[in-house]
Amino acid sequence: MAFFKKLKDRLFKSSSKLDSGLEAIVDEAPDPVEEAQVGLSVNDLPANDHIDSHPVEIVRAERSLTETDSPVDNPIAAERPEHELPQGSALLTVGPVDTPASDAGSATAQSELSEAVSGQAAPDAISTPNAAPARQAEPELAAELVAAGNTTDENTPAEKLVVSETLSTGRAKGLLGRIFNRGDKTVHPKRRLDDEMLEQLEELLISADMGVDTAMRVTANMAEGRFGTSLSVADIKGLLAQEITRIMEPVAKPLPLYGKTPQVVLVVGVNGSGKTTTIGKLASQFKAAGKTVVIAAGDTFRAAAVEQLQIWGDRAGVPVLTAPEGSDPASLAFDAMTKAEADGADLLMIDTAGRLQNRADLMEELAKIVRVIRKKDPEAPHNTLLVLDATTGQNAVRQVETFQRLADVSGLIMTKLDGTAKGGVLVALADKFGLPIHAIGVGEQIDDLAPFDPEEFAAALTGTRPGPQP
Repeated sequence: MAFFKKLKDRLFKSSSKLDSGLEAIVDEAPDPVEEAQVGLSVNDLPANDHIDSHPVEIVRAERSLTETDSPVDNPIAAERPEHELPQGSALLTVGPVDTPASDAGSATAQSELSEAVSGQAAPDAISTPNAAPARQAEPELAAELVAAGNTTDENTPAEKLVVSETLSTGRAKGLLGRIFNRGDKTVHPKRRLDDEMLEQLEELLISADMGVDTAMRVTANMAEGRFGTSLSVADIKGLLAQEITRIMEPVAKPLPLYGKTPQVVLVVGVNGSGKTTTIGKLASQFKAAGKTVVIAAGDTFRAAAVEQLQIWGDRAGVPVLTAPEGSDPASLAFDAMTKAEADGADLLMIDTAGRLQNRADLMEELAKIVRVIRKKDPEAPHNTLLVLDATTGQNAVRQVETFQRLADVSGLIMTKLDGTAKGGVLVALADKFGLPIHAIGVGEQIDDLAPFDPEEFAAALTGTRPGPQP
């Protein structure tokens, strides 16, 4: 789990891209959640064209806060129990609205807003002089409102009670929903799974570098048996994590170790993919596991590569065989095999120069290395590892196609997952080629390269937790 935490933190660019995309998809056409049946539901509100078109204040319906507190001025309110709402009234507010007596237009504006919510005409008795008494009555009124909200009679029908829980336990619609659910992390909007939503999910996965074919296959499997159901972002993430895990489980295999020694591991890849660093990390880890390792610095065209390998070799206590700059790398590979056999080494790891898959001359040079070492051992190389840079995205697919044809690639290592939002390309590679994925890298340290775990990768990519999804 220690590496999972690191993986999740460093896959943030990829996971946040999926997360924001899923939220946008669900929020585009949310499926309203049923309100809890506590008191008056939002659906019981009167149809009023003014509700969504005016920035209204939600006011208590038993009495307008701009009215006087005198029961004589409002005989209807005096005859009605405090907990009972008049027909077509609005929901409760969270507290009294202060109406300054010095503002002559405030009371009139408040009255008009009350009309817009309640659908009833404002009493003619409301005027500016009455604003001051209303302000004086606010403390008493607030106390009565709290008392009325907390005191119920055993014989009072449940539908007569109006409490704010209807807004906190369900997703209200329209203006009320926007007001009361804004910033409420307990409210999880859902969207009905239909053709349009599936198409948007496909586009999101394609933008995450999963590729067209893989994106279509993943969304089709996610929709199977769930078409027409309402899904939240968390639901979609869980389904997506399951599908990614299902695709990647068959290819999650550690680097195999054989009884025959030396086991020759040829490491290939394009320029800057992280081959040299990966060899150093693997050598250190194998040495820590009790294996004897020899490294051949076959990148004879880049002096920095030789120096880098020597540094890693010194750290791990592993010998590094080198040749003068510009030497034939195939010749160095042959000499390294001879020394590894003489020393009884368990593993010989051969670095190669970075080469683009579209350079035929360089790719032929790689094929020559393979032919030469097979003169020493017809079965060599026993492993040909292709190191891929995650930041290249879908270009990695073309790299695998070319290297697999010329160097008979046996497994993949993906590096630099910490610096890109294109982590989904690993899913596309697993789905398209089915090659073993031995390890993934998320940094420069030795422990930043770890065996590939499909559940942990799927969870980190989708922002969930490894294991069965709810």
